[in-house]
Amino acid sequence: MKTLPFDKNLIENLIREYPTPFQLYDEKGINENLKQLRSAFKWNSGFKEYFAVKATPNPTIMKLLSQHGLGMDCSSLAELVLCQKLGIEGSDIMFTSNDTPAADYHKALELNAIVNFDDLSEIAYFESHFGMMPEVVSFRYNPGESRTGNSIIGVPQDAKYGLTKPQLFEAYKICKSKGVKRFGLHTMVASNELNPDFFVDTNIMLCQLVQEMSAELDIKFEFINMGGGIGIPYLPEDEPIDFNLLGKKIEKVFEEKIYSQGYGSLNLYMECGRCITGPFGYLISRVGHKKEIYKNYVGLDACMANLMRPGMYGAYHHISVLGKEHLPTTHKYDVVGSLCENNDKFAIDRMLPEVDIGDLVVIHDSGAHGHSMGFNYNGKLRSAEILLREDGSNLLIRRAENLEDLFATIDFSAVNKI
Repeated sequence: MKTLPFDKNLIENLIREYPTPFQLYDEKGINENLKQLRSAFKWNSGFKEYFAVKATPNPTIMKLLSQHGLGMDCSSLAELVLCQKLGIEGSDIMFTSNDTPAADYHKALELNAIVNFDDLSEIAYFESHFGMMPEVVSFRYNPGESRTGNSIIGVPQDAKYGLTKPQLFEAYKICKSKGVKRFGLHTMVASNELNPDFFVDTNIMLCQLVQEMSAELDIKFEFINMGGGIGIPYLPEDEPIDFNLLGKKIEKVFEEKIYSQGYGSLNLYMECGRCITGPFGYLISRVGHKKEIYKNYVGLDACMANLMRPGMYGAYHHISVLGKEHLPTTHKYDVVGSLCENNDKFAIDRMLPEVDIGDLVVIHDSGAHGHSMGFNYNGKLRSAEILLREDGSNLLIRRAENLEDLFATIDFSAVNKI
């Protein structure tokens, strides 16, 4: 059974000011989670978590995370501009993108971000636009058949990202010949993975590459970035990754592969998003309709535009009916939204307590890849985002969209030209 950091009374008070649906984030949960993460990797003096901005691109959340010393992992111009507006720059930004427009690189250079290239051809592309290389250069490694990936992200050899091993050696060789002296190494081979040994193997792979390239190319690496992909327990029976255990296992890898081999210091970076905010976000919605035909349906005022993952991936998100959390789950429902699409479903054949029209429903674990994946199909409006503060107060951190927002980019005068 999943628990909630709030009760029905708190939500009923909130909805007097903010109509459903809305996303609610738990500040206390985020803070405690980050303290555990930082403690688990304190053995590495240069450890840094770069939050994957795409997971929850809200400046208030980003500011909260930056106060814990987190950097920002950006993959687009808009995400870089968000950092700029918050005063985040320099080595606090890791810019990892693909098929990258020159304008995005320009903003990354302006902010002095660490640039992590996705392909060998990006060296010439970057130089052709800027006549130089960044001060710190990193490349994304795609291990191909040497790693299995996982069921979420797929097998590496089918991914569009990163360089092969021969390309990797060539890339660093070229950059060294161009006078670059500071280097990093990056990979990303998992998504929503709950097996800690997967990330241990990733670090072994990266440390071995550092050994090989340092010896063959006579370069020194400042950091390895093990990527993100640490999963969260979406299912009630899932266990979260123990940060402390993971930290100890990776520390052993560094002792065996780096420190004892005379490679000196090597900073460990990661770029998680999901495990940082995911478990601490909740989509709050109200039951507006019930329908009984071949199946029994519960219709919410939220829809797939508010949380895409169940409809897009068939992903599981736990559902609580406020005030009925401890009642027996005796009724089977499909929990749906109002889009004109049959995959607009938050749950299929889900056992719940008997649901009544007007009930408040909480969809768990929506704090990452939730609001950020929203859309306006059917003219649906994206919801508000609210931060539940540690002291029990609340802060509106993004208002709900309205119809004026939806129509703002339309030139209605064009109608008269038809």
